[in-house]
Amino acid sequence: MSHRSERRGIHVDQSELLCTKGCGFYGNTAWQGLCSKCWREEYQQTRHKQIQEDHALAERLQKEEEAAYANNHQGAAQPQPAIAPFSKFEERKTKEKSRKVNTMTKFFTPSTKTPPKKESVPGEVLSTPSPSVSRKPLETDRTTREFIDFLKTLKPGREIFKQCRAFTESMAYKRDLGADELSECVQDFYQNLSDRLHTHFKGSSERVESVMDEVERYMMTRLYEEVFCPETTDDEKKDLAIQKRIRALHWVTIEMLCVPVDEEIPEVSDNVVKAITDVIEMDSKRVPRDKLTCITRCSKHIFNAINTTKKEAASADDFLPTLIYIVLKANPPRLQSNIQYITRFCNPSRLMSGEDGYYFTNLCCAVAFIEKLDGQSLNLSVEEFELYMSGQASPQRPQAATSPACSAAFSQMNESLDLLTGLGVRQERVMEGARRLESDLIDWRDGVEHKVQDVMERFPLEMHPTAPPTASSAIDADNVENDHLPSPLQPQLFAG
Repeated sequence: MSHRSERRGIHVDQSELLCTKGCGFYGNTAWQGLCSKCWREEYQQTRHKQIQEDHALAERLQKEEEAAYANNHQGAAQPQPAIAPFSKFEERKTKEKSRKVNTMTKFFTPSTKTPPKKESVPGEVLSTPSPSVSRKPLETDRTTREFIDFLKTLKPGREIFKQCRAFTESMAYKRDLGADELSECVQDFYQNLSDRLHTHFKGSSERVESVMDEVERYMMTRLYEEVFCPETTDDEKKDLAIQKRIRALHWVTIEMLCVPVDEEIPEVSDNVVKAITDVIEMDSKRVPRDKLTCITRCSKHIFNAINTTKKEAASADDFLPTLIYIVLKANPPRLQSNIQYITRFCNPSRLMSGEDGYYFTNLCCAVAFIEKLDGQSLNLSVEEFELYMSGQASPQRPQAATSPACSAAFSQMNESLDLLTGLGVRQERVMEGARRLESDLIDWRDGVEHKVQDVMERFPLEMHPTAPPTASSAIDADNVENDHLPSPLQPQLFAG
């Protein structure tokens, strides 16, 4: 039976990866199939419409309050305190609208509320870092130095650094904003700075992109702790859900996904391991571009594994099932948070086109497929799928076609199993003998202790006290043989 002919849900047409508005850029499932440019336009239109609706509501409530107050107090010429709250509401909405319209103006014009700061070259900033910067990890300081060294080669480098530093410091006061609002602020800054750089470099896209890459690295390294998986989102909940989902799908095999990869080939197995390592490593990076680089490296290892197995160029239909298989085997940490972080704060041009955007879009499709995976997608019945998901049963691994190499391997494996079985029996015999010896030693010890105790009870030890010797008695006073000894010699004198 051909699994590929009956497979549903694995194949994704390349046109489905593009923006649903037909602009030609890559879309994203997080943006309802739109690219970053079209999504921002939709978001701004929706927000502008919401602001207008809030104004209309405030005006209507104010008119109703005025009419009610006039009916209850006709002819009274006193202030109307009840109208004040709605006037303040309208004023607040007006200010919010003005702030959104002129989001970036304050970043590119000197402030009138703060005294002018002393002009300094970018290198002098490191000597007096702000308190918030001094608490950042060493990676932040290193990134700042690298950013300053990069900007020294540019004529507008001083201005770029001042604007980036001012923006990152201002983000510290916006922690209460939602993730979409934070993303909007960052994307607005990217867009305005990119437009200014295009004007300065007279349309040199490569130079603009190189500068924007360094700007993103500097800014997101400093803002990572504040904007990655913020508390105002449910990213953490989604991480736990997809992690639990992938763990429950641990039984999915290569054959079920029709993955054209043979892990028995050492080179293929090595590429699979590298791909898993790269997608896991994505979580350790702080900069969105670095996370995209991990995804790109993972995808290239996948293509290498497919090419080695098939001995021909891999197609997009082969790539997506293999990517799904890699994600299932890796179960990357904080997968949804990383995808959302890249979506919200990456340089939009990286996601709209190029290989980074293509591979990232495929990763989003792979995650969406895993979330909606069902039995029909794997050519299984509903009952089989439920049994496998609950852990009550495991799929039977298909038997591979027998070949001389496989037969020899299986024969050696069987011999090894027989040897292990024999060793297990011998070990059990040795252990049984050791247990008997231990029991005999315990019995012998108990018997010896019993005999010693019995002898001590039958012949108790008696201690007789002896009188201490008197001072006048000689040492050999009790010697009965003293009478038979000769008399002692007497000293004799000789005259000389």
